[in-house]
Amino acid sequence: MAVDYTVIVIYLAGMLAMGWWGMRRAKSKSEFLVAGRRLGPAMYSGTMAAIVLGGASTIGGVGLGYQYGLSGAWMVFTIGLGLLALSVFFSARIARLKVYTVSEMLDLRYGGRAGVISGVVMWAYTLMLAVTSTIAYATIFDVLFDVNRTVAIVLGGSIVVAYSTLGGMWSITLTDMVQFVVKTIGVLLLLLPIAVVKAGGFSEMRAELPTGYFDPLGIGGETIFTYVLIYTFGMLIGQDIWQRVFTARSDRTAKWGGTVAGTYCLVYALAGAVIGTAAKVLYPNLASADDAFATIVKDELPVGVRGLVLAAALAAVMSTSSGALIACATVANNDIWSRLRGKVASGERDEVRGNRAFILIMGLAVIGTAIAIDNVVEALTVAYNLLVGGLLVPILGGLLWKRGTVYGALASVVVGGLAVIGLMAGYGILANEPVYYGLLLSLAAYVVVSLATPATDAAVLEAWRERLAGRGAPELVSEPVPAPQ
Repeated sequence: MAVDYTVIVIYLAGMLAMGWWGMRRAKSKSEFLVAGRRLGPAMYSGTMAAIVLGGASTIGGVGLGYQYGLSGAWMVFTIGLGLLALSVFFSARIARLKVYTVSEMLDLRYGGRAGVISGVVMWAYTLMLAVTSTIAYATIFDVLFDVNRTVAIVLGGSIVVAYSTLGGMWSITLTDMVQFVVKTIGVLLLLLPIAVVKAGGFSEMRAELPTGYFDPLGIGGETIFTYVLIYTFGMLIGQDIWQRVFTARSDRTAKWGGTVAGTYCLVYALAGAVIGTAAKVLYPNLASADDAFATIVKDELPVGVRGLVLAAALAAVMSTSSGALIACATVANNDIWSRLRGKVASGERDEVRGNRAFILIMGLAVIGTAIAIDNVVEALTVAYNLLVGGLLVPILGGLLWKRGTVYGALASVVVGGLAVIGLMAGYGILANEPVYYGLLLSLAAYVVVSLATPATDAAVLEAWRERLAGRGAPELVSEPVPAPQ
């Protein structure tokens, strides 16, 4: 294991070094939060794929393959479909807005007054998303170093908090690009073919397993529909995803770079399901499906390769964790604290320093919450139920329906958010009903209240159309730094 440990330690040291490098580059709010809005196609595609394919997509995707076979790919597949839909239909318009948060977009579209409430919902989502990624460190570091859960969470979380705090989006972008390469090599090029060969090839897998393992709909239609509602639609509106769209150098980069990333996700989804299916042949009686990834890596891979694949799993977790962390801190500072602070104080302040402080504070909160919570699936479900139930309708409504009003948006956020919370308490966190009914109530509130209140002021809509067209943005990049490719 000494070689494997060396690979992991070098990888972690590299992450911290990139954080230090990013600190030297992030000199303005734009550089710190959205990498100066100057990412080219290659880097944009890699980092976008890295953030959406986290520990749940890697460890969880293999676990679903172990449990359901090839249809276990649907969770990650719907993530890819959401990213494709975002990239093809919405990303160009989103990038042209030149904002930092989803709540700023809502304020532009509806004429203010939606930011704080929507910011609280988005903050809760990004916080829980960061927590779920941080919890996953316990599994990986337990395999690597045989340390207890709390130490693992503190170790992994501290590294992410360190490089995210130092360099903001520049550090996260650089580390995500490395993580994308490591995941591609470790999971797609090494673990996938080795797992299939060890299981005897596809013919042996078909002979050993029930036919249901090779049914593309074996996981169940209702489950697939729920994945579409939660993950496909969640990709359309999450702050962590939008903040990456804001980093694109141009409309074309956002559209086609995101399309490449979404297609990569579809391939990654199938790979995870196949690896899990192979693990079922090799280890038919594991206590937990989520143990499949760690077990096949420990027992079937040679020294050195094992370290690289474990680094790939670590990369998957870190990319999602850091993306969710900076999103959480951006929302907390720009959408909640700055608005509340503006009512009692005014004056110039160092925005980079302020955002850096919020990343550190939110990072400590994430680590503490991850230590206290033990169920990753429940935490992730809470995050996406709040996001989709509370914010999907007012965001997409604002982009697609000009009759929507600020009062309709506020009613939609409040009714949808409260409905989801109440229904989770009644039906259970993992039930499908909370997101189904919460989304319907949010839509009903949006339409009814919007039609019952005066239409949005024509001047607000005109300013909104100007921003969608790429005109009238208050911030333009001024630093003459070459655009990364």
